[in-house]
Amino acid sequence: MNKAFHNHQDMTITPWYKWLNNGGVIKILEFIQDFIIVSLCIGLFGFMILQLREMFVSLLPPLNFTRVTADILFVLILVELFRLLIIYLQERRVSIGVAVEVSIVSVLREIIVKGILEIPWSQILATGAFLLVLAVLLVVRVWLPPTFEGVDPEQKISARYQQKRQFDKVENNLV
Repeated sequence: MNKAFHNHQDMTITPWYKWLNNGGVIKILEFIQDFIIVSLCIGLFGFMILQLREMFVSLLPPLNFTRVTADILFVLILVELFRLLIIYLQERRVSIGVAVEVSIVSVLREIIVKGILEIPWSQILATGAFLLVLAVLLVVRVWLPPTFEGVDPEQKISARYQQKRQFDKVENNLV
């Protein structure tokens, strides 16, 4: 009788971390996250359409070359951000390559909009260093082992955790 009461107490008091590992909670949180990302995609798509309209208006005379170039680069940035969100929805990861490409195009857009002669030399050096770091990151990511294709360290840890949980369940059932 005492053992049955003890088992009943163990079942009613569940640690918070085990409650979070419940599949239902995780699925709800993933659904909410997907809803947010899809909302961002829809908003970004609408903003791209507005920006395209603005770009075509800027093509009317008198033609301002820097404004047209800036608008075109801004649309490209928006397209790359949209692609980043789509990759996240498909693969559940943020693509380093796309994020670095967006950063590079954003920096170059700002340089084109302001004009290289209008920017102070210290800011040009900082921008050059930033672009160099981004370029190195773009090259180095090719040599990094893929985490989502082939070997997935998170999957190994998850499998180890699942084995431990199964062992704990078997051990609890035996007691």
